[in-house]
Amino acid sequence: QVQLVESGGGLVQPGGSLRLSCAASGSIFSIHAMGWYRQAPGKQREMVARITSSGITNYADSVKGRFTISRDNAKNTVYLQMNSLKPEDTAVYYCNMGGPVGSWGQGTQVTVSS
Repeated sequence: QVQLVESGGGLVQPGGSLRLSCAASGSIFSIHAMGWYRQAPGKQREMVARITSSGITNYADSVKGRFTISRDNAKNTVYLQMNSLKPEDTAVYYCNMGGPVGSWGQGTQVTVSS
């Protein structure tokens, strides 16, 4: 059974940075595409960034140039470096393995506020 455990969320001021981590277990991490999604109150869950097993990345337009997704297959971990954070980035961030019908973490809250 796949387990995804996110960490690194918190409260940050606008313009600040956070790095989210997602540790995976229960599957062969290196063969799976990984992603970060987010859901703000009253909104649908949306894709933030994805990285394939070969390291190809893609991003939502709203985060391009500010967020960077990466993975360390030796540590079974995927990261999301978030810079220049804005209040509209406030959401619960979820780690995903294998796409929308795959496995999900429990989520970590990111709040951007002064």
